[in-house]
Amino acid sequence: MKLCLFTTRHRALGNLYLLLSLAAVAIGTLLSLVMRIHRVWPDTPLPFYGLLNPEDYLALVTMHGTLMIFFVLTIAPQIAFASLVLPEQIGARSMAFPRLNAIAFWIAAAALLVLLAAFFVPKGAPISGWTSYPPLSAIPAAGPGEAAGMDLWLASIGLFCLSSWLAAVNMLATILGERRAGMTWSRLPMTVWAWLVTSILTLLVFAVLLAAIVLLFSDRHFGSSFFIPAGDLVNGRIVGRGDGSPLLWLHLFWFFGHPEVYIAVLPGMGLVTSLFANFARRRVPGYRLMAAMLVAIGLLGLVVWGHHMFVSGMNPYAGTAFAVTTMAIAVPSTVEVLGWLSMLWDGGLRGGGSRFPTPMLFALGFLSFFIAGGLTGPILAQPALDSYLHNTFFVVAHFHMVMAMAGCFSIFAGIYYWFPLMTGRLMNETLGKLHFWLSIIGAWGTFFPMHFSGLAGEPRHYERLTGPATSFSGIVANERGITSAALFLAAAQLIFLWNIFVGARRGRIAPPNPWQATTLEWAPESAYAPINRGPYEYEIAVNEMNFYPQWESASKQE
Repeated sequence: MKLCLFTTRHRALGNLYLLLSLAAVAIGTLLSLVMRIHRVWPDTPLPFYGLLNPEDYLALVTMHGTLMIFFVLTIAPQIAFASLVLPEQIGARSMAFPRLNAIAFWIAAAALLVLLAAFFVPKGAPISGWTSYPPLSAIPAAGPGEAAGMDLWLASIGLFCLSSWLAAVNMLATILGERRAGMTWSRLPMTVWAWLVTSILTLLVFAVLLAAIVLLFSDRHFGSSFFIPAGDLVNGRIVGRGDGSPLLWLHLFWFFGHPEVYIAVLPGMGLVTSLFANFARRRVPGYRLMAAMLVAIGLLGLVVWGHHMFVSGMNPYAGTAFAVTTMAIAVPSTVEVLGWLSMLWDGGLRGGGSRFPTPMLFALGFLSFFIAGGLTGPILAQPALDSYLHNTFFVVAHFHMVMAMAGCFSIFAGIYYWFPLMTGRLMNETLGKLHFWLSIIGAWGTFFPMHFSGLAGEPRHYERLTGPATSFSGIVANERGITSAALFLAAAQLIFLWNIFVGARRGRIAPPNPWQATTLEWAPESAYAPINRGPYEYEIAVNEMNFYPQWESASKQE
């Protein structure tokens, strides 16, 4: 895998984006392990640091969430994978604006460095969570980390918004204007449909987030009062110069925050559709319906943000409206799941006829987390239930299942699947399957039990459990199990890192089309004819499996 730091080649930039996300996920995972260990042994000093104070724990929560949501789950499945294969999948030579693609990467890299710098300024990183609710985030004197650390957080996310916006413009221009002759809307791979929808979401919601960050920075330094109500008492003094409202921040932030879930998950949905079609050797059932459901999820994702605010004092009638739209979004998601299950069933899964290489296993892992996390969504969509569960570990379990684990498993699937395009080599299948089984056991062991802690009333964001042992003995035991599973899950990723390192240097040379795929990223360089067939044309005949790549003429089909 050859990298040039100042390249404008889209595939090299895709590799750089993946390396950026790899650095972010390594740091974010380390922070999460420190949090888990602290929750089980809160009075144990950390090596080279000492005892972890409550504000230190909140800083870890803030930085972990920010790294994972922005620099991993936004960059890797959307921007990195699109930079890697989007032009080839639509028959283009490159992205529409190669230099803009490079600029977007370097702005994202700068955003990561600015964020990490918050650890090293006086008073340390911010403690207001990745959601940065005011007035805590709006008053520099509100607590440790809320001065320079919070300013660096705002600067980092502002840069990230700009980077994501430029990348989305580039992707939209590429999809709309660079398709090869014959690449009609009904012949686009499902990955391209997903990237199209997420690019539109990115343009809409990151612009709102950037505006909210500017307003919050203005409250902090320029005397405005967008989010600070008059008469707030902070650290013994009255603050607030006008009639600002923290609810305004919640509306602006969650208008971005919930579509962000789909920015992280929709690319994975498009990818697993392609992988299921490929390895089950089946056409996508109801291709147009499946594509329309991706669009519907994106549209409905823009009108469900209020379910994050059921406990904020929002008008109950508004809460009812948001509950209805939140349940409505389950309909297109269910259609997608039924389409996937249909492909797997018809493709021979019931009889063991499907092939199960590592990318397929991780795609199935994505499906398991997407279904499990999705089933708890309608529970939290009910205002009466959410009022009890909202600030508990039940919510942590829900979004880690449906967003974090589903998103990460789709990233693993994409890396194993497209690794031959990145390096010209194949990753080791034995190590890949071992990585999958250890990861899925560790992931379920880490996040599924959090539902029970949440149902028992364990609050999130608390750095330790307090009270008599008789009240929390069951939760403490569950916490220990979760921490053990988290350490196991993190250790399993060492296999993945070793497989990448060894595979890139000494892996088996990949054949031209190692997965017998039909989409154009696997086409030989000499193939540049107009497209006249769909993206998933597979046939299972008696004793043979035929596939018809998009780069071949329809006349070649027998």
